[in-house]
Amino acid sequence: MDAIVSVILESGRTAIDLALYILLPILVVMLALMKLLESWGLMAWIANRLAPVLGIFGLPGLGIFAMVKLLLVSFSAPVATLALMDRNGTSLRHIAATLAMVMTMSQANVVFPMVAVGLNLPVIMATSIIGGLFSAALTYYLLVREDGQEAATAVGPVQAPGERRATMQVLAEGGQEGMKIALASLPMLLLALCFVGALEATGAIGLISTLLAPLLGMLGLPDAAVLPIVTKFIAGGTAFMGVTLDLMNQGQISAADLNRMAGFVTNPLDLAGVAIFAAAGKRVGAIARAAVLGAIAGMLLRGVLHLLIF
Repeated sequence: MDAIVSVILESGRTAIDLALYILLPILVVMLALMKLLESWGLMAWIANRLAPVLGIFGLPGLGIFAMVKLLLVSFSAPVATLALMDRNGTSLRHIAATLAMVMTMSQANVVFPMVAVGLNLPVIMATSIIGGLFSAALTYYLLVREDGQEAATAVGPVQAPGERRATMQVLAEGGQEGMKIALASLPMLLLALCFVGALEATGAIGLISTLLAPLLGMLGLPDAAVLPIVTKFIAGGTAFMGVTLDLMNQGQISAADLNRMAGFVTNPLDLAGVAIFAAAGKRVGAIARAAVLGAIAGMLLRGVLHLLIF
């Protein structure tokens, strides 16, 4: 019983430190800025200007909007965009391409906090875009067939907000949304860290490490990398960040190790992420399987790029 209580208390301390002192300030500032740019119409302007180019990869204007929100806000930010695409008649192929892209690219709520401990921001952004466009094109052209009844032409321009509001009001609303995201992540983060602590206490991580040691050695990663990798695909990116930061503080994982595995793990392609995105709408859920396959291909491409670069 003492061991269980110890795991819970240690997980609670780690989760609170991560949510309040890393996630909260970064998400508040980033989301406030995003809200301000959106209210000025700059986000819609960028999306509409890039739409003809990125349309080659199967991405509509709203898909580009989802990309920017993922890269600059958090993994949950594109959910509203996917829900809108589900309702407004966007074709299944465009929805699938957008979903595959979103599940391949890195989410801001993991990337920006980890930049402080050595994650290479220019490289992670570059591989996100390359992998995201690759998975979108693969999904759009090969993995999803268009239904003749789909309104494929219902891909209009992104509309800028019609009402201008006070700058301070917009910043405050964005900051409040960022605070909600950070605090909402705390329960799942704590539970995920407790689960990981239980795996360590029972020796399950040691067994998995033994089985994966040859593969990790080929990739140039230490045995300690097993824990955050397993955590990511079970509990999600936020839990991965918490475990990784703890291991880096203990000196078991270096910044170089983080950058080598970042291409595989800094994305929403995990059990929790897929479930959240698939719930955005009935039509989104219908093409989730194809989008996951495209995202896996994009993730592998990103992973190889990181191994080659670092």
